[in-house]
Amino acid sequence: MSARANLLIELRTEELPPRSLVRLATAFAGALHQALREADFIGSDGDHRAPRVWATPRRLAVLCADVLAMQPDRLIERKGPAVANGLDADGRPTRALEGFMRSAGVGFEQLARVAEGKAEYFVARTMRVGDALDRHLARLVEGALKRLPVAKLMRWGAGEAEFVRPVHGLVMIHGERVIEGEVLGVASGRRTLGHRFLAEGEIEIGHADRYEALLAERGRVIADPEVRRARIAAELDAAARREHGVWIGHRGADPQTLLDLSDEARARSSDLLDEVVALVEWPRVYVGAFDAEFLSVPMECLILTMQQNQKYFPLLTRDGRLLPRFLIVSNMAIDDPGKIVTGNERVVRPRLADARFFFEQDRKRSLASRLPELEQVVFHNRLGTLGARATRIGRLARGIAVQLASDPAAAERAGLLAKADLLTGMVGEFPELQGTMGRYYAEHDGEGTPIARAIEEHYRPRHAGDALPTGNLACAVALADKLDALSGFFGIDAIPTGDKDPFALRRAALGVLRILMETPLALDLGVLIDQALAGYESTGQHGDVRERLLDFMFERLRHSLREAQHPHDQVEAVLALRPTRIDQIPARLDAVRDFLALPEAAALAAAYKRIANILKKAREQSETIPDEPDVALFVEPAERALFATLIGLAPTVHSFLAAEDYTDALTTLASLRAPVDRLFDEVMVMTDETLLRGNRLALLDGLGRIMNQVADLSRLVVDK
Repeated sequence: MSARANLLIELRTEELPPRSLVRLATAFAGALHQALREADFIGSDGDHRAPRVWATPRRLAVLCADVLAMQPDRLIERKGPAVANGLDADGRPTRALEGFMRSAGVGFEQLARVAEGKAEYFVARTMRVGDALDRHLARLVEGALKRLPVAKLMRWGAGEAEFVRPVHGLVMIHGERVIEGEVLGVASGRRTLGHRFLAEGEIEIGHADRYEALLAERGRVIADPEVRRARIAAELDAAARREHGVWIGHRGADPQTLLDLSDEARARSSDLLDEVVALVEWPRVYVGAFDAEFLSVPMECLILTMQQNQKYFPLLTRDGRLLPRFLIVSNMAIDDPGKIVTGNERVVRPRLADARFFFEQDRKRSLASRLPELEQVVFHNRLGTLGARATRIGRLARGIAVQLASDPAAAERAGLLAKADLLTGMVGEFPELQGTMGRYYAEHDGEGTPIARAIEEHYRPRHAGDALPTGNLACAVALADKLDALSGFFGIDAIPTGDKDPFALRRAALGVLRILMETPLALDLGVLIDQALAGYESTGQHGDVRERLLDFMFERLRHSLREAQHPHDQVEAVLALRPTRIDQIPARLDAVRDFLALPEAAALAAAYKRIANILKKAREQSETIPDEPDVALFVEPAERALFATLIGLAPTVHSFLAAEDYTDALTTLASLRAPVDRLFDEVMVMTDETLLRGNRLALLDGLGRIMNQVADLSRLVVDK
């Protein structure tokens, strides 16, 4: 019996869920490796080597390195009761110590005493003889399988075994040796099966290390999903070049190519590649074609039909136009694929015909004619119908457009029509096309390009990193859509909790913040929320929703800024002032960063923190603090010097703030260091004389106000 060798485990099943195949295989490998390590079957080399992971539509497999055939003998040390509690007055074992000895399987003479701090404890030391891998492997494998992230299990045959799919084969080989055992009702062996049609027959695995090569040579199976992915991508590239096009998802196609294709379509293509990798074992790419007459249908519809229903990769020209051809990833590599191609072309035609039918039928009615039907569709049982929501979005978009000097009538029209395409046949068949079809139908109805584009883009950004709406009109409708949802759901306390966010309010909040900050738009978030809440005045459900919603928005902003690698203390310093002009926040953060580079930054931040603490304590003690200091009450030269500096500084700082030049506003404060230091060195602020104390507090209050207009400097972490 070899002392150590690589261990191969293969579980052969019926077709596994393609979208979770790689995740299942990776989780299985990780769980098995951990179980072997915890059971002391992983040697020192294998502990530092990640297991090899293989996954095909009908198998999960893993190769763990440096697995021991026998566990090493181990000294087991168990801590017992304290000596003071383990012996009675006559020095005989107490009942507690006797119970410990029985559980440890030792006699009194085998116990040791170990000092721990000021106490001494009994310790039982026993040698555990290592066990064979054969005795434990089946149990460890089955335990690892039970830990997989499977939502729904299946049961098959007359047995009690459960797994995501029925299991038909099991290989457990340690080096050259088969380890006998049973997992999920299936006995282990060294034989496996390859490709359903192309394999040479059963494959006998002589050594664990030969598994991948044997599957490829005799079974026509590429076991490694990453190798399959690379081969499929390379063949897609080659086939697309032969057709003088590009396939959606091809990295070289961006950004010059596919300019009119949505981010969602490109993301779907990436997901499709993952799915196809999990559907084939021996891939080959072939080219199919469809009638050019279908190109009269919007290409997004054709693309989604081919991707979603048939798992094809559509082809586009270099300038982003759809070609009447598509790429098929087949599981059959054969010399004459004519029947495969013809069969796929015959299957895709009715799908494309359905898309054309939906498109033609939908255009027989205008979007505007569908508005009354929105009144029959419930948006939420406590927030009314989609028709009421469309009216609110339109009115809110009009108000926002006024602030942006955009066309208010067009904004209201786009907002009113934004949800009408939800009632069309095409969107009913492909919900992913909502907004996109609204644009096509609005253009067909003669609504005009700006309104049509706003209808399409009002869903943006749909996810992190997605493009923002373009132009003030589209931004107004996008903001209205998201703010209406946020205000409505917060008004009925349907807010996100933990990892639950059924109405995607976190995404909506982040969308609002990104539009305001990245476009940027000079709009006040507080005012926008007030306008959105006005649409729900008749419900009487809102109460303190404004502040709760602002808190939620600032928390999302805080999280977003930290993800963008802005230092924690700088983010906290800026957001402590709750600036509702979100477009100004990047400039404020830049100003704080530049301020911290000044040699005076540490002293000024410390001084501001001291000022804030003094004023806080004074207010807690109900001190009277005048609005402005009285020059006649200044006694010390340091008071007069600081006041004179403030008087000279204030107009400059206010000028910079008015111009949104936050960096210069903060760096101007550097001249305060000397008079501030002098004040604290020479003046007792909290003097016993009431008038002097109030006057000095007023001086500090004015100083604090001028210092914290960009950020709360007391929250900054600075090196002294």
